[in-house]
Amino acid sequence: MIDKNIPIILASSSPRRAELLKQAGFHFTIKPSTVEEVRTETSPDKLAEDLALQKANDVFQSLKSEYKGNDYMVIGADTIVYYDGEILGKPADEQEAFDMLKMLSDRTHQVYTGLAIILRKEDEKQIYLMNERTDVTLYPISDYELKEYIATGDSMDKAGAYGIQGSFAVHVKEIKGDYNNVVGLPIARLYQAIKG
Repeated sequence: MIDKNIPIILASSSPRRAELLKQAGFHFTIKPSTVEEVRTETSPDKLAEDLALQKANDVFQSLKSEYKGNDYMVIGADTIVYYDGEILGKPADEQEAFDMLKMLSDRTHQVYTGLAIILRKEDEKQIYLMNERTDVTLYPISDYELKEYIATGDSMDKAGAYGIQGSFAVHVKEIKGDYNNVVGLPIARLYQAIKG
């Protein structure tokens, strides 16, 4: 589908996404999107794709003059947590983080990451959208454990108020699907799409 040798720009400030791209051998630059996200979709899979596209498109447009006449690729990603018909984004404060995690405790929820790849090839704009879903089941978590985890500050910048790759891992009972998707980037899916 795509030439892996053209410049790749990651439209995200997430250190976890950058780390996964690096581990997979990608060479890229980081230019976080500054767009004010607008929720236009209601289904979690389409919402994740749409938010990823908003980010990717924002960065793609901002780089047009810089890459004038040259091919380049922008990758946007957005991860959301979904439980019982509710979309859980990043918590606004510690109380909201506690409420989210309390709700997810001892239950199975879904994590969706939307991917948007925008490619400029020979002056033509090509858009590829996809999403990945992973089911995550948590053990029962006591209020004390939740407060202890939230006090680390780890939950504040993450959808669903937790990071699976940190100390919260001790509460994860089962995962069905791509682990890296829960971290924030389904790197295998992205690689397969790019190598075409």
